[in-house]
Amino acid sequence: MLRWTCCLCTVGQVVHTLPEGEVVWAVTSLADEVYVLRRKVTLLGWRVRDQVEVYDVISYHLQRRLTVPNIEGLVDMTSCEHYRCVYVGDRGVECIHRLDVQGAAIRWAVNDQPWGLSVNAAYNLLVTCHYVRKIKEFSSHGDLLRELTLPDDVIHPLHAIQTRNCEFIVCHGVRDDAVHRVCKISADGRHIIKSHGGQRGSDIGQFDVPFHLAVDNNEFVFVSDDFNRRVTLLSPTLDYIRQVVSPEYLKWLPNRLCLDIHRRRLYVADNEWNLSGSARGRVVVFSV
Repeated sequence: MLRWTCCLCTVGQVVHTLPEGEVVWAVTSLADEVYVLRRKVTLLGWRVRDQVEVYDVISYHLQRRLTVPNIEGLVDMTSCEHYRCVYVGDRGVECIHRLDVQGAAIRWAVNDQPWGLSVNAAYNLLVTCHYVRKIKEFSSHGDLLRELTLPDDVIHPLHAIQTRNCEFIVCHGVRDDAVHRVCKISADGRHIIKSHGGQRGSDIGQFDVPFHLAVDNNEFVFVSDDFNRRVTLLSPTLDYIRQVVSPEYLKWLPNRLCLDIHRRRLYVADNEWNLSGSARGRVVVFSV
């Protein structure tokens, strides 16, 4: 029987919590820093600007802030060590913003509403387009390299990560969808090879909006199970292993993940949303 070695399969332990404040739309790490994307607003509710808070990865002290210019609707952020930059998805004007570590910015059109972002082994940006069921691959400066249409039963894909053998791990399913799953999809985007999940629920083997993914060097998959308020670990073949973050360590909903493989840290964006319009968030750092 084939076995894998997973160095990141223990139950997560909280090592730090970044300051509570505005909703955290995304978190990523780059070099020796942690980048936290928040929406900044005035007391009257008008948007001032959208900022990326940059923290030291050891002390967790705030180092500086970067501004994302002319953004309309935050969705996600990821980073690229090779090009030393971060990418921010903007659903409002259907584009990607690219910021270098000093804050210099460019942007380019996606021509569909972006949702989840990730960087593949070729240092290209993968943009999951939620409503049209597509993955678009861009160069670091915005050249569209290809786009893949996902199978018909992958409804509302939220995030995709490409594996070393060029297959894709994709999570999909929002509250009103019948199916909430994590799927392994062929390199051409046409076929589901394996899946985990099905009908929305809270049992082992079920998800309630699998919102975001992280994958380690051995291709174990971390899944933020949003409304179940937990993070689940799956094997490279998408078999259930364990719950690595449980509801007792979260105040609200785990919307976004970032895995720092080298330091064995899992960053979880923990956000509150309510009908009154008020919202707040924080980042909880787990040792895994």
